[in-house]
Amino acid sequence: MHKGGSVYIMTNKHRNVLYIGVTSNLPARIQQHISHTFKNSFTDRYNIEYLVYYETHFNIESAISREKEIKKWRREKKNELINSFNPDWNDLTATLY
Repeated sequence: MHKGGSVYIMTNKHRNVLYIGVTSNLPARIQQHISHTFKNSFTDRYNIEYLVYYETHFNIESAISREKEIKKWRREKKNELINSFNPDWNDLTATLY
């Protein structure tokens, strides 16, 4: 049995830093970022606490491939992706529960 996965993009309150990640449990992973579970990590240092984009995949392998693809993009293309899904860059964390 394959486990699904999600690719997500988070940012800080100023919306000037992006973090792209992949996980098999999106609500739990977002909560780890918000609560700064991993001290001195990138998301902890830059106060990455706002979920602005996510997409789900049938299996974790396709989610990982998509994450790698998005990470290679220029900032403008990442912004376009977020804008197409969430034009106001609202925090989407509450939509996960």
